[in-house]
Amino acid sequence: MTLPSIASGGPRPASQGDDVLSPAEVSRYHRHLILPEVGMAGQRKLKSARVLLVGAGGLGSPAATYLAAAGVGHLGIVDFDLVDVSNLQRQILFGSRDVGSAKVDSARDRLGEINPHVDVATYRERLTSHNALEILGGYDIVVDGTDNFPTRYLVNDACVALGKPNVYGSIFRFEGQASVFATKGGACYRCLYPEPPPPASVPSCAEAGVLGVLPGIVGSIQANETIKLILGADTAGGRSLVNRLLLFNAWNMQFRELKLHKDPRCPACGEHATIKELIDYEQFCGLAAPATAPLQGDITATELKRRIDLGMDVQLIDVREPYEFEVARLPGSKLIPLAEVVERQGEIDANRQTVVYCKHGIRSAQAITWLHEDGFSAPLLNLRGGIVAWTSEVDPSLPRY
Repeated sequence: MTLPSIASGGPRPASQGDDVLSPAEVSRYHRHLILPEVGMAGQRKLKSARVLLVGAGGLGSPAATYLAAAGVGHLGIVDFDLVDVSNLQRQILFGSRDVGSAKVDSARDRLGEINPHVDVATYRERLTSHNALEILGGYDIVVDGTDNFPTRYLVNDACVALGKPNVYGSIFRFEGQASVFATKGGACYRCLYPEPPPPASVPSCAEAGVLGVLPGIVGSIQANETIKLILGADTAGGRSLVNRLLLFNAWNMQFRELKLHKDPRCPACGEHATIKELIDYEQFCGLAAPATAPLQGDITATELKRRIDLGMDVQLIDVREPYEFEVARLPGSKLIPLAEVVERQGEIDANRQTVVYCKHGIRSAQAITWLHEDGFSAPLLNLRGGIVAWTSEVDPSLPRY
């Protein structure tokens, strides 16, 4: 893979005079220019800077918005997703008219309206071990707006390998975190979290919910830290979040801070680092099925509907949380939340054809694996794509959440 050209949305190559401010830019950035900590020199640094946002969702939306407004001259956005109506509660880059569009395309258009002096490169693809070094290599700073552990570890390891600061943020329900990782002498993400949590032990925001304004707060903090890095705040009387983890609880309106240290034993950035190349992060986080896992089949929503219509005796086990079950459910389902499925397996009739489902098919696959590992020998089918697929393919009247 090669970096795309400006015509296809890639970063513009540096050129002589790249940091010269036009009269229109001087007028636009006047409130920056009168700050002694920014001034003309600082604004020229912002214009020359290249910042990559990994994710254009809840965190990427406010971060990109403020970085563009601040005059960061070259922004890259990596995201493979489409705008969904459920995004609009918090992803402020998008509006109702953008539903169904590629996020990177809608984000590029919106950022162009905010500031036409900013070049926006788009990468409509999933960041992987195969393309991460090449994509990240074209930028000075990486803003991590991802919502899953495999990509967080991937971004961290790539930033460490390339020597790029990683401006980190994460959100969950009412709580957020922010820090700056992978700077020279600074801790990296693995120094804080050497190992990922067990699969399915931490629900995603899609499963547990998130207060709509929370990513706006945390994403704005990420934009602030990015701007400070560009301006060199740590050498000019300021203080970045390097070696600090900022914790925020929106429900209690409380900020706390933890001090971090670079771990000399860290496998990514330590004195004797063992990670020399990017790895399979799905497998590292326990999301790839091991070769020894029991065979398990899946079933499409359309096929499940066909069997039900034929009068086949299908047992439906829903492993989501009770509040999800209240929002939408398949008719006749029995709720057994994932955390309880092993201890309550006696409630599953082993003599009936059984389909296990959740929202997207991830937790249900985990439930089937756990049941098989615990000795449940009856065949279990996983509803591919979960209740989202059922809503899309069978019953559009079910609420999406």
